[in-house]
Amino acid sequence: MRRVMKWAAVVSTAALALSACGGSDSPGAGGGATTGGSSSGGAKPLKVGMAYDIGGRGDQSFNDSAAAGLDKAKTDFGGDTQEAEAANGEAESAKEDRLRTLAQAGYSPIVAVGFAYATSLGKVAKEFPEVKFAIVDSADVKAANISNLTFAENEGSFLVGAAAALKSKKANIGFVGGVQTPLIAKFEAGYMAGAKAVNPKITVQSKYLTQPPDFSGFNDPAKGKTAAQGMIDAGADVIYHAAGGSGSGVFEAAKAGNTLAIGVDSDQAKTAAAGVRDVILTSMLKKVDVAVYDFIKSVQDGSVKSGEQVYDLKAGGIDYATTGGKVDDIKAKLDAYKQQIIDGKITVPSKP
Repeated sequence: MRRVMKWAAVVSTAALALSACGGSDSPGAGGGATTGGSSSGGAKPLKVGMAYDIGGRGDQSFNDSAAAGLDKAKTDFGGDTQEAEAANGEAESAKEDRLRTLAQAGYSPIVAVGFAYATSLGKVAKEFPEVKFAIVDSADVKAANISNLTFAENEGSFLVGAAAALKSKKANIGFVGGVQTPLIAKFEAGYMAGAKAVNPKITVQSKYLTQPPDFSGFNDPAKGKTAAQGMIDAGADVIYHAAGGSGSGVFEAAKAGNTLAIGVDSDQAKTAAAGVRDVILTSMLKKVDVAVYDFIKSVQDGSVKSGEQVYDLKAGGIDYATTGGKVDDIKAKLDAYKQQIIDGKITVPSKP
């Protein structure tokens, strides 16, 4: 299933990797000349490029959610797909090369998965004004050929924060962020607000794994595990992570510590390693798959719009998961909070 390329930071290597990547029988796997599914309404099949964030397809979280949207679009509309992923510690030029090489190879639309692509996309989009681009999680880069797909992560995090507080037996919970950025701070802010709405006196421990420009915190399970273990040792019995691939380490720590954990982006009680799924209380669902699919569909049918498109609770772009039944007994309370947010009775902060 995983034929995603790891591209180097120079154009020549990137171009070589793109041209050398062969076909695949797996939906959405890497491969510059793969065709699958059926075209929609006789429209010309698209050539869709996907530039993943660190961790790429298989991270069981953020990138996999984007991949699911790509897979569904390919099934529904057909066409070619090409996938590439970021590497830990890569230079900004590597991101530019990745996007530029996809555009030079005729891919349009191209989806940049993650705010880290904002600067690079701003440059490349100017070079290829006829190519349709989307970026997930950033409204900082604007152009007539860029769609900005953003989410109200703080709203979903409020709901899982409330769930954590309702389930905690020690009034002590934790938050593990991958990298300390304004985006991940939105997760922390919502989580804290939701927990304190249930119990104003609850203790919320918080830890970020790395600081920019080091983005390895999104793909370092060992650091995630160490951070969660420290919180468990300090009394936390429910830990929420917004740390991408590092979340697998948080789940391992929760399993070893006989505590609960909360997933992010995808329904991780379905995607995490089988041995840790039973410790996952819920997941904050950030429906990147829906946003990616909507964007590709809009290009296919000619209705694509530039600018920011916000996926929040009201729009159905954010939610919480019920897989495993661990929140069944508190679902009515969580849904009541959800409705109050939708109705504007609760305003969720975006900063801790």
